[in-house]
Amino acid sequence: MSGTSSPEAVKKLLENMQGDLRGLSLECRKKFPPVKEAAESGIIKVKTIAARNSDILAALKENSSEVVQPFLMGCGTKEPKITQLCLAAIQRLMSHEVVSEAAAGNIINMLWQLMENSLEELKLLQTVLVLLTTNTVVHDEALSKAIVLCFRLHFTKDNITNNTAAATVRQVVTVVFERVVAEDERYKDATEQPVAVQGNSNRRSVSTLKPCAKDAYMLFQDLCQLVNADAPYWLVGMTEMTRTFGLELLESVLNDFPQVFLQHQEFSFLLKERVCPLVIKLFSPNIKFRQGSSTSSSPAPVEKPYFPICMRLLRVVSVLIKQFYSLLVTECEIFLSLLVKFLDADKPQWLRAVAVESIHRLCVQPQLLRSFCQSYDMKQHSTKVFRDIVNALGSFIQSLFLVTSTGNTSATPNQAGGSASGSTGSAQATPGVLGMGGGATVLPAFEYRGTWIPILNVTVQGSAKATYLEMLDKVEPPTIPEGYAMSVAFHCLLDLVRGITTMIEGELGEAETVSQITTEATSSPAQSSEQQDLQSLSDQSDKDLVSRAVWEEMVNACWCGLLAALSLLLDASTDEAATENILKAELTMAALCGRLGLVTSRDAFITAICKGSLPPHYALTVLNSTTAALSSKSYSIQGQNVQMISPSSESHQQVVAVGQPLALQPQGTVMLTSKNIQCMRTLLNLAHCHGAVLGTSWQLVLATLQHLVWILGLKPGIGGALKPGRAAEGPSTVLTTAVMTDLPVISNILSRLFESSQYLDDVSLHHLINALCSLSLEAMDMAYGNNKVCQHPNSRMREWGAEALTSLIKAGLTFNHDPPLSQNQRLQLLLLNPLKELSNISHPDIRIKQLECVLQILQSQGDSLGPGWPLVLGVMGAIRSDQGESLIRTAFQCLQLVVTDFLPTMPCTCLQIVVEVAGSFGLHNQELNISLTSIGLLWNISDYFFQRGEIIEKELNKEEAVLQKQAEEKGVMLHRPFHPAPPFDCLWLCLYAKLGELCVDPRPAVRKSAGQTLFSTIAAHGTLLQHSTWHTVIWKVLFHLLDRVRESSTTADKEKIESGGGNILIHHSRDTAEKQWAETWVLTLAGVARIFNTRRYLLQPLGDFSQAWDVLLDHIQSAALSKNNEVSLAALKSFQEILQIVSPVRDSEKPDTPPTINVSVPVVVGTTTATSLGRSFMRTDSIGERIGRYNGSEPPVVTDEIEDLNLWWAAWNSWYRIGSESTKPPITCDKLTFIPSQPFLTALIQIFPALYQHIKTGFSMDDLQKLGVILHGAVSVPISSDASPFILPSYTEAVLTSLQEAVLTALDVLQKAICVGSENMQIMYPAIFDQLLAFVEFSCKPPQYGQLETKHIANAKYNQIQLFAPAEWVALNYVPFAERSLEVVVDLYQKTACHKAVVNEKVLQNIIKTLRIPLSLKYSCPSESTWKLAVSSLLKVLSIGLPVARQHASSGKFDSMWPELANTFEDFLFTKSTPPDNLSIQEFQKNESIDVEVVQLISTEILPYANFIPKEFVGQIMTMLNKGSIHSQSSSFTEAEIDIRMREEFSKVCFETLLQFSFSNKVTTPQEGYISRMALSVLLKRSQDVLHRYIEDERLSGKCPLPRQQVTEIIFVLKAVSTLIDSLKKTQPENVDANTWAQVIALYPTLVECITCSSSEVCSALKEALVPFKDFMHPPASKVQNGES
Repeated sequence: MSGTSSPEAVKKLLENMQGDLRGLSLECRKKFPPVKEAAESGIIKVKTIAARNSDILAALKENSSEVVQPFLMGCGTKEPKITQLCLAAIQRLMSHEVVSEAAAGNIINMLWQLMENSLEELKLLQTVLVLLTTNTVVHDEALSKAIVLCFRLHFTKDNITNNTAAATVRQVVTVVFERVVAEDERYKDATEQPVAVQGNSNRRSVSTLKPCAKDAYMLFQDLCQLVNADAPYWLVGMTEMTRTFGLELLESVLNDFPQVFLQHQEFSFLLKERVCPLVIKLFSPNIKFRQGSSTSSSPAPVEKPYFPICMRLLRVVSVLIKQFYSLLVTECEIFLSLLVKFLDADKPQWLRAVAVESIHRLCVQPQLLRSFCQSYDMKQHSTKVFRDIVNALGSFIQSLFLVTSTGNTSATPNQAGGSASGSTGSAQATPGVLGMGGGATVLPAFEYRGTWIPILNVTVQGSAKATYLEMLDKVEPPTIPEGYAMSVAFHCLLDLVRGITTMIEGELGEAETVSQITTEATSSPAQSSEQQDLQSLSDQSDKDLVSRAVWEEMVNACWCGLLAALSLLLDASTDEAATENILKAELTMAALCGRLGLVTSRDAFITAICKGSLPPHYALTVLNSTTAALSSKSYSIQGQNVQMISPSSESHQQVVAVGQPLALQPQGTVMLTSKNIQCMRTLLNLAHCHGAVLGTSWQLVLATLQHLVWILGLKPGIGGALKPGRAAEGPSTVLTTAVMTDLPVISNILSRLFESSQYLDDVSLHHLINALCSLSLEAMDMAYGNNKVCQHPNSRMREWGAEALTSLIKAGLTFNHDPPLSQNQRLQLLLLNPLKELSNISHPDIRIKQLECVLQILQSQGDSLGPGWPLVLGVMGAIRSDQGESLIRTAFQCLQLVVTDFLPTMPCTCLQIVVEVAGSFGLHNQELNISLTSIGLLWNISDYFFQRGEIIEKELNKEEAVLQKQAEEKGVMLHRPFHPAPPFDCLWLCLYAKLGELCVDPRPAVRKSAGQTLFSTIAAHGTLLQHSTWHTVIWKVLFHLLDRVRESSTTADKEKIESGGGNILIHHSRDTAEKQWAETWVLTLAGVARIFNTRRYLLQPLGDFSQAWDVLLDHIQSAALSKNNEVSLAALKSFQEILQIVSPVRDSEKPDTPPTINVSVPVVVGTTTATSLGRSFMRTDSIGERIGRYNGSEPPVVTDEIEDLNLWWAAWNSWYRIGSESTKPPITCDKLTFIPSQPFLTALIQIFPALYQHIKTGFSMDDLQKLGVILHGAVSVPISSDASPFILPSYTEAVLTSLQEAVLTALDVLQKAICVGSENMQIMYPAIFDQLLAFVEFSCKPPQYGQLETKHIANAKYNQIQLFAPAEWVALNYVPFAERSLEVVVDLYQKTACHKAVVNEKVLQNIIKTLRIPLSLKYSCPSESTWKLAVSSLLKVLSIGLPVARQHASSGKFDSMWPELANTFEDFLFTKSTPPDNLSIQEFQKNESIDVEVVQLISTEILPYANFIPKEFVGQIMTMLNKGSIHSQSSSFTEAEIDIRMREEFSKVCFETLLQFSFSNKVTTPQEGYISRMALSVLLKRSQDVLHRYIEDERLSGKCPLPRQQVTEIIFVLKAVSTLIDSLKKTQPENVDANTWAQVIALYPTLVECITCSSSEVCSALKEALVPFKDFMHPPASKVQNGES
């Protein structure tokens, strides 16, 4: 209490006390002067105490009576306010423990008065509690008074007070007993007091007890008195008391303070003498009462049981038994018997429920049960309490099933609750029955003969959590839900079993470990556990014997009841979890009985499980005999006879299997339910885990399992393992999916059952073997004849027969013969022949057995079969496609084993059979995976041949020699496939032929795999063949295969395949047979081509290489022309490969290889070629050596080039045929027109340059023509709109497609070749120009492809490609191509302008003619770049071509060119197309500058040389310049034209050029003079018009400025006039016509009129125009007429 005794706390206490006293004196000032005075003197008292004493608290305690006095007086006033103040002050004093015993007594007396006056009741209780709990000053009379005060407050009218008082009483009682515990702690070291005499019955004999214990004793004794309705001794002043409250207090004391009762004899005495008799007395109404017995029949009315009391009594009993069993052995026997009685069917439902809950509390305490067993059951004349409890639970459960479900007969007067629950019960029963089949969720329940009881989830396993024993607030008996009592009872049983078994097994384990330690010294470890048990029993002390006896007694006492109850529940259970729990209980009990060596009970439990796993009423003698013995023992429980209830047959379980019973005469079918299967699993579990304790029960277990296996149709498998058969096997075996999931698990455990027998000791093993023998004797009666049995009509019989035969064969082979079997050939064949003969039986089950046997023979004796191999391989090979998947699979397993493990051990002659068998599996169409794997096996075999080549070859040659000799002796030819080839090569050819067959299999995956394997094998291992054998490979294997593939591909079905068998989705590129065959064709062709390429050094020396070459080219051609993009493209790849062109690599990282031809022997065969299967074979011995070995001499010389030109020309012809066929436009155009793809055409054209290198010497003009046709055709082919986004750049990008690049490359190669070629090749130049110019025209006129309608790429429906609509065709964007072609033309022309052929063939004229097209279109060109490029090209070409043309002017070769050129200029400079509206000023000026360049060209390159140029041409040029120079808006212009922006610069240049050449002194011919005169008069006339119109407009417009263009025009005209006058002056006078002068002077007045104009620009131009006129100002002459004429 340091908190209250610290100086600060003390100081505060003093202040508070003084404060309280002051407060009191103030309150009492008026009405209660004595109190006021007492308070004031109290203040003085406190102060003096504080002043005088050092230990203030002790002093206060001494004087506490005086200190408390004023407050007690204050309470005496009975004024609420004052009373409250005083009680608070008193509580403060108490809490500081400054109250002495005397003061405490005074306080209690004062509280009593207040209580009697019913004042401040809650405050009173609080004060009592504080007083009693803070210290122990209150005891004896004062204590009892305080307790009575609380009890009295518990019985007031006020609810709150009552409850608070009840809580206070409970706390006070606890405090009293806690004091005892504390006291004992304090005195525990003191000497023990002499024990009181037991027999003392005086109620006050408590003199020996210490003070606190004495109080507790008095209190407990009075509680018993009160409950018994007697007057209390110590609690004086009690007025009333309830029994329920009393019982609760008793129970809590007993439960919380057992040590007080166990340590103090006085208290133990109270228990025996008071509590037990009281309990038994209070139970009496419950014992006498019988449900439903009417009161009228018995004379004295029987008191009805009262739920609250009964329930509390049971709680007290539970505590008594749990805590004080050792003290109250006899009393507990009575209590337990009562509990058992309460379970009777004639007791009220609620009583039974509460009783079951109480029993459950006992069942979870196995040690307690053990004590019962020792104390009662094992005593001679005692009640067999433990047995009764178990039996009572059993009969209780039975009674619940036997009672009709009328619901609850509860103690409520109205039966509404009861009938309601009854009806729900029956209503629920129906879905339980019907719901099993449907998917309805079913409540877990028990159901037996129509009684349906739900299983409720009452408690957690191993803990007894009660529901009704806790209902302390209920007065009326509660309504017990249906199934509650059953569920609790069920849990009781489970917990009982679990508790007993874990306890006993734990102790057994300990005992055994002890005994092992003691016996290890004497006994060898080999001794069996049972002997050890005996020894340990003799060696160990009696303690073990005793405990073993207890264990046995416990089991013997409870097993009958448990078994009866569990069997009944098992039969009734409809819930899987419940069933599982029941079975687990039966299993653990059986195991426990087994361990304890209790045979009868063990067999009984096992029989129960066995019966559970078989169908009801199943005839099985072993079981029936045991049950009969059991059911004759009906045993009585308290006078009620309980029979073992036989199973009800109409159990509503789901049937999961239907099968045949195992009997000599076939009977009907029997059904197994899911519960049977569950039981079967438990049985297996038992046999597995507890095999050692089964002993003679093995027979039961195995017999049951045998029947179950038969009913379920499990079949013996390899090595006797069991596996589920197919449902179709037995005529009437039906297995539902529900059971199919369990079966593998069950069959697995079954198969492992006998493996686990290795862990058993000798005796257990002996039992097991005995059981097996007796079973097999029965089985043998049922079977007859061995090999015959294999043809027995009943599949099950056949099966056991085959099992027997194969076992015999295996045994025969494994036997250690002398001499060993591999030498004794006859015996071995004798053994294996019956196995081979089984192949003639068509029953699949027999064949499975046969193959499984083969598999086992291989696994055990594979190494030593020797001559038996052909037989064994024959068995595998005899499997046909129609024999079902499992057979093929098993046979295939055997083959896999052979290939992986046994190839080296078998004779080499059998290798061919292995190849045949493997090939035949590839052709089986049952299971795709097997076919594919078998192809893999063929690869492995080939690999084996390759690695062991020399050994195999030697052995085969030896064998061959023997055969040859035999054949000669008989005089017959040796017949063998591929005969002339040597035997090792024949083996290879066999392998190749097999793979070849697989390459045309109907299944695409097989074809693909086989193809890859075939070509990889030839590539990797082909070098082993003799040179001559290659002839066979090429013609018999490869070309034969190509023919078949081509035929199948061309005839393949075009129908869509929905899915590839099962649910494999097929990619759209493979969804028709045709497409799938296409893939095969591609693979095959590529493979053959690769072989031709890599093995050319081997093939060329063969005589007929050129024929083979032609055949191959023919195949390539037909593939290339097939109407399938994939095939045709691949064909070209193969074409490239055989020409040894490295196909153009698109990746940046790979270097571009020049298309040169050279091939060297690959040094590592296979790394280069076998990669398609992802394996590379590095061989250490060089291949050169091998080739040498076959050729006899040195390795072949590698040819650096194919000398034979014919081969190349053959290739060129093929190329030409492919090209012309594929690029020829279709005649008709329907939806299905086949149009070659871009990649195809690109590849095609890319082949040409390399091909050309070899044939250029003989390449004629004719061939060039052919090539031109193909190139033109190829470029014109459109693309389908689906593909266009991938091939085409967007319309705006100027990029060439790869096809267009290829075409230009081809032409480039040609022109380079011509360039360095001889003179006669140069005649090809014009043809190349023609070709290129044709391409240039594409920029304005894209080519047509037959009748096919193509869209322009911009309008192609990119986004909405409609499904199922034919693909639209899109013409390419030819502009970039045409422009690139034009650039090539210009370059080429620059190089070749002077060549004779170029001059003669009028190339320049053609160029101009072609360029005229875009130039005349100008703004209308598809692409603006085109005409700009055309202009610049024209300028470049003319700059080179015009000098050449002038040189050859006399020859007339260029005559026709000039008019063409003039027209071109005219069309371009004065184009008919209008510029687009959005053309900016800058753009316009740029375009104008291009026009200016053209005029400048005319002025520099053409006009100066007018004398070498035809006159008409010059005339055309002049007219043009004139037209350009007068850029005015004469009235003849249309409205639209006015809008055209002025080309001022252009007009100016035209004008200047015109003037420059008009008055040049060089004019030699009068004709030219005429031209310029004409031009001038037109010019002047135009100027006059413009000026006039301007003046008109200016006048009309008033203040508004005129349009800009008109002002510009006028300024231009004015400038032109001044320029003209300048030019006229400079010219020699005789060159100027008088008429011209007149026209010039006539302008003067008009000019003058312009002076009034408002524009400053016009004014300044006008000034410049007027100035020169001063030269015309002569004084008037006399001869005026002359000047006019």
